[in-house]
Amino acid sequence: MEMSFRWYGKTDSIPLEYIRQIPGMKGIVTAIYDIPVGEAWPMEKIEELKKTVEDAGMHISVIESVPVHEDIKIGLPTRDKYIENYKTTLRNLGKAGIPVVCYNFMPIFDWTRTDLEYRLPDGSTALIFEEEVAKKMDPLTGELSLPGWDSSYKKEDLQELFDHYKNVDHEKLWENLEYFIKEIIPVAEEAGVKMAIHPDDPPFDIFGLPRIITNKENLERFVNLYDSPYNGLTMCSGSLGSHPDNDFPEMLRYFGKKDRVNFVHARNVKLTGGMSFEESAHPSEYGSVDMYEVIKAMADFNYTGAIRPDHGRMIWGETGKPGYGLYDRALGATYLHGLWEAEQKNRK
Repeated sequence: MEMSFRWYGKTDSIPLEYIRQIPGMKGIVTAIYDIPVGEAWPMEKIEELKKTVEDAGMHISVIESVPVHEDIKIGLPTRDKYIENYKTTLRNLGKAGIPVVCYNFMPIFDWTRTDLEYRLPDGSTALIFEEEVAKKMDPLTGELSLPGWDSSYKKEDLQELFDHYKNVDHEKLWENLEYFIKEIIPVAEEAGVKMAIHPDDPPFDIFGLPRIITNKENLERFVNLYDSPYNGLTMCSGSLGSHPDNDFPEMLRYFGKKDRVNFVHARNVKLTGGMSFEESAHPSEYGSVDMYEVIKAMADFNYTGAIRPDHGRMIWGETGKPGYGLYDRALGATYLHGLWEAEQKNRK
């Protein structure tokens, strides 16, 4: 297992030199953020990013992410152009020695929360999702914006996308995903870049849009679209763990033994009833995910890939990108590193 940390490039308020000081930290999870979705990533930009990380004494473990253009998800005739650009990006990443790409297939919106600064009993703030609040949210007003969402969409752009998705139900989205996968995985194999689809977050339909990477049955269906270790998963404890029917450690162990776990996100969530949840500190006692069982499952299939502490609380007066402060994610990294060390020594 390799400990890694998300870094949003040179505009990130957390410098690489701070990240390197976290005990056990080896890898960086990052991307190129100034290229429009759908365009190919130039080799020189990839090399520049790689050099920046390596000059700081670490290396790029995972690119998160190479976004999938909406025309691909919707299945428009223009999708082939964007798929060809995606292939070019994968080939360039392979030439640069990047081993893994994380991506998602969520329609329009990335991860969704209803409050970014919910105050927990200990005084820290965290991201939460309240089911009833979400039902009243209208993204078409333009007033709703969350980290991870594409801020380039104007109100009229969003309306047009929603209109397109009226013709995309769950099965149509599966069909479009299969088309994409069968095009890119052979290129990923040739380039030596393992693909790792991220679960939908939260793992159920939002705003009337279909979501399909949500549970064990659907993950099984996904990996069977193309039988290859390069067609793998990002197993995210916070995303999959936010559905009360998902047993995340069991799912992790199952797909790990099938050699389909190419990346792991470790985040704890506390289920609060229905489909509502609060993000919490990483240790098991604070959330509904048994983080020791997560680490134990990874040891069971001898996971050697990257893991990163996912969304953290804001603690000790820190301000910044919601979910992506330094302090709580650093605490999470050391906690996970300690669990892994103990589990490894217990097996000797």
